[in-house]
Amino acid sequence: MRRLALVLLLVLVPLTAGAQTRTADEQAFLEVFRELVEINTTDSVGDNTRAAEAMAARLRAAGFPAADVQVLVPHPRKGNLVARLRGTGARKPLLLLAHLDVVEARREDWSFDPFKLLERDGYFYGRGTSDDKAMAAIFVDSLIRLKQAGFTPSRDLIVALTADEELASPYNGVRWLLAHHRPLIEAELVLNEGGGGEIRGGRHLVHRVQHSEKVPVSFTLEVTNRGGHSSRPTKDNAIYQLAEGLSRLARFDFPARLDDSTRLYFERSAALYSGQRADDMRAVARVPPDPDALARLSADASYNAVLRTTCVATRLEGGHATNALPQMARAVVNCRMLPDHAADDVQRALEQALASEHITVRRINPPFHAPPSPLNADLMARVERLTAEMWPGAIVVPSMGTGATDSRWLRAAGIPSYGVSGLFFSESRAHGRDERIGVRDLYAGRQFLHRLIQELATAP
Repeated sequence: MRRLALVLLLVLVPLTAGAQTRTADEQAFLEVFRELVEINTTDSVGDNTRAAEAMAARLRAAGFPAADVQVLVPHPRKGNLVARLRGTGARKPLLLLAHLDVVEARREDWSFDPFKLLERDGYFYGRGTSDDKAMAAIFVDSLIRLKQAGFTPSRDLIVALTADEELASPYNGVRWLLAHHRPLIEAELVLNEGGGGEIRGGRHLVHRVQHSEKVPVSFTLEVTNRGGHSSRPTKDNAIYQLAEGLSRLARFDFPARLDDSTRLYFERSAALYSGQRADDMRAVARVPPDPDALARLSADASYNAVLRTTCVATRLEGGHATNALPQMARAVVNCRMLPDHAADDVQRALEQALASEHITVRRINPPFHAPPSPLNADLMARVERLTAEMWPGAIVVPSMGTGATDSRWLRAAGIPSYGVSGLFFSESRAHGRDERIGVRDLYAGRQFLHRLIQELATAP
């Protein structure tokens, strides 16, 4: 019996000690994060409204009046939360934006349940841990902490947690709020996802402030055929013709093009490296860029996405029966265009790369171009100072986002928006299998954003 008690003690002590390393304040934040991750907010079966209501309940319990915590619902499962901490009104509000929806995650594709927050080996795992429920939890947590501290900002602080950022749907929360409730989210500037930090070799290297982003546009590639019986195959097989075109597309690269922002990114980043990598970054930043340096940096997917428009096949289908020649083969190609790249030019380049009269290329969605936000000197200075304090040696760079965020709708509406998160990653698993965020990186991002929000809230 004594041996059993000793075994139990040895098992339980590390668990108890681990729990004690997290303060009550940190544990309270973790419960907000856990609740968000464990509410499924996918488009297929999820419920953004449930997540919005859950966060609204936490804010009301923290003392926010009901009039300042609104859940606005254009569709039963597509609710948006807009909450406000009242300030003196000396300045226009600061909007803290994060999206509640996540991309699909099937249990059979993951190593564990994607909708149960799992802490393992220094990481939090779960769908949305990095995109974008970390920021959503941080913003709710910050508002609660400021309220409980009796903090009165010089401007209103608005938290908006929105639906359908991942989809080009009529229920995209930011677009819907701009169209129907713009006064609720009107602001001098916005902090949103899209920036963040880069860890390489265990070092915190680059902290990005996103002020522009690439433009998404997708195309269908289709081959049609009269088909026939599979026992009498012909050479004009629709699947083969499409596959041959896709193989040519896989070998195609758009020309590299840099603007002032991306050139500055490589100029500053060169200081973090030595040898060939540093030389290549400086050579790419020159006008004109060195072609050999471009080729070497383009081998890295993250740099390649900054250097040029990219197009990649993301979906494929074809045929109608196992014993029939295919009458149709179709692929979807998703492109991320440089901000000044025209969709018509991209389509023409695709058609030339496919080099097949059999493949019809059609645009799926109209591109949405938004102007970049002007670089805000005060914001950049504050981000640089906080970054230097928290991650010595890391540099701050303005950046062009290679994905797409809801900042584009706000920029187009004349509201300057910036991707600033303080969340650092050594790899990106957003939209992928076993999505995760480092435990220490999450808590550091929480500290960074809370400090930045306080500073921006009291700035003269």
